[in-house]
Amino acid sequence: MEALLKNTSMKKRYLLPLVLFALSSCSKDFLNQKDPNAIQIQDYFKSENDVLLAVNGLYQTLRSGSTIGEGSTLYNEERSDNTGRNDNQSNAGEPFQFNDFSLLPSNTYLKTHWAAMFAGISRCNVILTHIDEVSFSSEGLKQRYMAETKFVRALLLFHMVRKFGDIPMSTVQVTSKEQANELAFRQKESVIYQQIIRDLTDALSSDLPNTQMEYAVGRTSKAAVNAILGQVYLTLGATQASGSAENFAKAEQYLSASYGMRTFGQLKEIPYAQVFDVGMKMQCKELVFQIQYLQGDQNYSSSIARNYQAKGEFINSQNKATGVGEVVKLDLIKDYEEGDLRKDFSVKFAKDPQVNDWFVTKFRDNSVKASSAGWGGNDWILIRYADVMLLLAETKYHLGKEAEAIALLDQVRERAGLPSYAASMLNNDYRTKYPTLKLAILHERRVELAFENQRWFDLIRNYNPQELVTYFKTKNQADYGNAKISNITTKDRYYPIPFDEYKLDPQRMYQNPGY
Repeated sequence: MEALLKNTSMKKRYLLPLVLFALSSCSKDFLNQKDPNAIQIQDYFKSENDVLLAVNGLYQTLRSGSTIGEGSTLYNEERSDNTGRNDNQSNAGEPFQFNDFSLLPSNTYLKTHWAAMFAGISRCNVILTHIDEVSFSSEGLKQRYMAETKFVRALLLFHMVRKFGDIPMSTVQVTSKEQANELAFRQKESVIYQQIIRDLTDALSSDLPNTQMEYAVGRTSKAAVNAILGQVYLTLGATQASGSAENFAKAEQYLSASYGMRTFGQLKEIPYAQVFDVGMKMQCKELVFQIQYLQGDQNYSSSIARNYQAKGEFINSQNKATGVGEVVKLDLIKDYEEGDLRKDFSVKFAKDPQVNDWFVTKFRDNSVKASSAGWGGNDWILIRYADVMLLLAETKYHLGKEAEAIALLDQVRERAGLPSYAASMLNNDYRTKYPTLKLAILHERRVELAFENQRWFDLIRNYNPQELVTYFKTKNQADYGNAKISNITTKDRYYPIPFDEYKLDPQRMYQNPGY
């Protein structure tokens, strides 16, 4: 993976008018050459190694905070009730808009996210358009590279369709402005989901190994593909008006397949802290798919431990913090149960008078190699087995298999040092907060996966737009920080389409309601 990272840095890229249809030229090592016009894409793909470098570039794309790597918290977790900045002045107040439910179509961070995500999708399209031009030593290798590419494309589309709803989509390289203009229209969510399912199903038909440990840490595997495909079907089952029973059955099939590929027995065999231990990231059996960062490397290191640390604290990093770090909502702090081992590992109260608040400690690298510069080695975890197990528990709940759902839930709670679900339901406080198994699973996902960019997707999967508004408005404003809960309306289920995209064609690139 170190070679993967160091061979795929991007210097410059050109985008067609709609950012979805990107990449008009490419360098010989695909991503790293001072003159990007020296070699055209049609002349680039000559050997297996050219394709490998291109696929490596896809993983490099995922590392960006503008896509889904570390630092993408703004577009996920900070939209939820877990975390969110109280500073409404910095950067013209634009980051604050996400958690304040005052997001504008003109928000430049929103535009950056849209552009970066669709640029990544475009890279996938380029590879799939040209891969047949290359002679491979084996058909299996070709199919594996295609599977990795389709997995990344599906993953990016899955993030985008949940955030924006109907979105434009192309599955081929776009070679002219005219072609881009023809494709510059929003396609229905159902069409996007069909493509996501097609890509992931195709990926499963390849010879990808079951786990990343059998391939390379940081590359996809069948366990990862099954996990995302299962989550896709669970999302469809929970949010679409028709076909829910079939979708839940499919979700159970694929999530069970992913869970069945684990190389451990009970979750308690893997301590919670080990999951985030930089020294264990290459061998922790709970990790299904992660984005790699290089400890001590100025260009490819992780900055999450440094950036999340509050002033006056050194629990995350040797770097001396000057700000408030990643602020945690008091609403989440109050949701941890007494005795939950995950709380002391994940959050801490910073007593510095300039902070005087909770901050995230889940991601740490205090090592000598990371140094006081804070060049950490934390990988950004996209899929791990506790996540898969709780998704599977949620699916089984919908299928009426409550005993099986509870068994999975209990494994997660046992590792956290908490009583079983049955025992907890005898506690009046727990029973009052989480009166149904559905709410108990949603709560468990919140505290287990806090700050891992799952919470917003969990909320919009479990609550329709009106229910989402009701959920937030039952909260105590004092526990939520400076962002105003009262701002939320049903429009906030989706993000607005960036204004620059909407104005391309207000009819075909129509704005989401309420913006």
